[in-house]
Amino acid sequence: MTELTPPHAEDPFDITVRSNGLGRRRVVEKLFGLLAILSAVIAVAILALVLGTVLLKGLDSLTLSFFTEPRPLFGEEGGIADALIGSAIIVGMSMLFAIPVAVLVAIYMSEYASIRVATFLRLVLDVLNGVPAIVVGIFVFGLLVVGHGQSAVYGSFALSILMLPMVARATQEVLDIVPRSQREASLALGVTKWRTTWNIILPSAIGGILTGVVIAVARVAGETAPLLFTSSIAANAISLDVSHALPTLPVAIFVFSESPDPSEQAMAWAAATVLIAFVLAMNILAKLFAGRKARQLGGR
Repeated sequence: MTELTPPHAEDPFDITVRSNGLGRRRVVEKLFGLLAILSAVIAVAILALVLGTVLLKGLDSLTLSFFTEPRPLFGEEGGIADALIGSAIIVGMSMLFAIPVAVLVAIYMSEYASIRVATFLRLVLDVLNGVPAIVVGIFVFGLLVVGHGQSAVYGSFALSILMLPMVARATQEVLDIVPRSQREASLALGVTKWRTTWNIILPSAIGGILTGVVIAVARVAGETAPLLFTSSIAANAISLDVSHALPTLPVAIFVFSESPDPSEQAMAWAAATVLIAFVLAMNILAKLFAGRKARQLGGR
């Protein structure tokens, strides 16, 4: 005999019945939205505070001589020309060291390695990406600097260690989103795998690869700790000799900020303004590359 449901009993699965917790859920939803908006406002406010403080204290020292003269000695007036050139050389060499290796590692992970090997390499790159910069500096100092002295080559090698996992992971992620049909169509026409990778896959992913490179350059350009161990004992003069230590912008900011001279402290704020401007420019460039690539993939 079938048991009848009492007429006063409510069906727990009846969607027409008004939920008793609807008001509470609405309050929680509004509260969560307000917290998200507040967090975004706080993040923007922190960035604005940092940029405003640096610009307020550094703009007065941004003169033409600041960019054309080397670091001053004994209270003399000077600039950061030597540090700008040294940073450009060291960062440029680190790009030459890191980018080819990083791209080749990413190609191996995406196109040739088995799933297990690719997973292991991703883990290795993620761990390497999380190694503190000062640890990398100490490593290079103990491996190369001790017994040989500081040089720009050792500094660029330290920066390339920091750059390699960022570029490799960014490249690998971009290669993985290239449609599989492009690979299959090329291979079906008899094209070898390496030519398919070189002529089909890499051109399709070049926008994402450049985005990863730009972001990596923006990060390592401001690293100070590795350069303190590898290329900080430098003369206050413009030099192109990479076999010796070269002055760099992050180290110059550190030295100026530690000086008791108010004029050099003002130069530290001005140099920080230049460095922040460079990082912002690199990030904007990365966004432009990413946006252009997204439009290309979208067929616009």
